[in-house]
Amino acid sequence: MNQNLTTYDTINAQCCCFNLRKVTRAITQFFDRQLEPADIRATQFTLLLTLASASGKTLTEMAEGLVMDRTTLTRNLKPLEKSEFIATLKLADRRTKGYVLTEKGRMVIEKGVPLWRKAQEHVVGKLGEAKYIDLMKELNLVRSFANVPKPARISAPKPVSLHQTLG
Repeated sequence: MNQNLTTYDTINAQCCCFNLRKVTRAITQFFDRQLEPADIRATQFTLLLTLASASGKTLTEMAEGLVMDRTTLTRNLKPLEKSEFIATLKLADRRTKGYVLTEKGRMVIEKGVPLWRKAQEHVVGKLGEAKYIDLMKELNLVRSFANVPKPARISAPKPVSLHQTLG
């Protein structure tokens, strides 16, 4: 067997990012299946819940709260807007718009909450409440030290022409 393949397998087995994403995909698929009767995906459900608690959240406010980049969030909001679960509204600052939950969106949440609750109870039941609480604490800890701002981009100096140097 190629030594590099063994090394790569070891890296994947130990990689925090890879393993958290793998678990996240599995849990997301589980919640998606549970939320199917509400015609909503788990990721969409959490976005609707985010909007249920406030009126007129901006993209930036939502992205920061969800720890998502704005481009990904925009892409995820479009189907919700198309399905009329959310709507946009103009804010005092004309350069930004707010997102609000519509009545149709509230109905989806109401239909989804019991389905979500059943899925959540299943997960907590499998882990046990104490282990689940510990897991949430550990995940919050990991997020706290991993959620660091992007370093500022340092732009390369502009080339100087021969004319500028001889000046």
